[in-house]
Amino acid sequence: MKKLLLFIMSLAVLAGCSLNGETAATYIPAKRLATNLEAPWSIASDGERFFISERAGAIVRVEKNGKTKREEVRLSDPLSNAAEAGLLGFVLHDDFDESGLAYAYYTYNSDGAPVNRIVTLKYAGEEWEETEILLDGIESGPVHHGGRLALSPEGVLFATIGDGAAPENAQDPNSFNGKIVKLQDDGSFTIVSLGHRNPQGLAWNAEGELYSSEHGQSANDEINKIEQGGNYGWPEIEGIESKQGMISPLLTSGTNETWAPSGMTFHNGLLYVAALRGEAILVIDPETMEIVEKIEGYGRIRDIHSDGESLYFISNNTDGRGNPSESDDILYKFANIKKITDEGR
Repeated sequence: MKKLLLFIMSLAVLAGCSLNGETAATYIPAKRLATNLEAPWSIASDGERFFISERAGAIVRVEKNGKTKREEVRLSDPLSNAAEAGLLGFVLHDDFDESGLAYAYYTYNSDGAPVNRIVTLKYAGEEWEETEILLDGIESGPVHHGGRLALSPEGVLFATIGDGAAPENAQDPNSFNGKIVKLQDDGSFTIVSLGHRNPQGLAWNAEGELYSSEHGQSANDEINKIEQGGNYGWPEIEGIESKQGMISPLLTSGTNETWAPSGMTFHNGLLYVAALRGEAILVIDPETMEIVEKIEGYGRIRDIHSDGESLYFISNNTDGRGNPSESDDILYKFANIKKITDEGR
């Protein structure tokens, strides 16, 4: 009987689910494409090369052959040295091949306090230069800068902005703090949703619906489906709490677990979420909003990117909160990830 029980437990682990209903961790081998990155934050690609932003203020170009080049970024103000600050979100303009333009989000100091800014960068071959300030004066704090940039399927720029450690700002319609915003045709930004603490990821599914990941105050991390004008509750509600006129998350880590979710992407119908504190890639079935896989073994994960065929991710073990190896941080590639995770389940 004891041998039978051990056999059943082994099958449960191999299937990716533990007997108590929680998702077991899985290690899936990944190919290293670039090593020795320094606190990387965002993955961008033109289909031929990768461009990875680093918090210290550089962009690393990664060629198909694995050759890397750390490229200078000329900004109009020095980066802030506040916790979690620096050069954060980075995304290529949808006509990058012709224009050489990209968008960046960074934190600098104004009168001794951290301030966030969204700008346009121009690529000149081996360096980048700020050419236009699109949004400025977003007051921040010692943490919670937000910083994710992403283009919608229509090519519209979206950005996540944290509450700057001032929770009351998240409910203030006159403040961009604690909001998800988008760029209008006239060059202004409008609020898409409010009531966010520190949103870190943006991704659209095949139907064009927007999802976001968000750090909770103490555990209670969230995955939300974003509606235009939606109020997601912070700081009045969090986790599974509800209140009239406010939207509760589709999925939460609960009160006893912290993911610290960051970048996210849809790939072959599943939602992949990078987790920092959770040191995993969370694989979520969007139909059931259940975590069907936790891919671990790479430490803190900051961002994840899909090109439609393969999945790419960056570790974030050199940001002062991880345990870096000699080669960290690293850009990795999963090939045939759907087949692998299906077999894992």
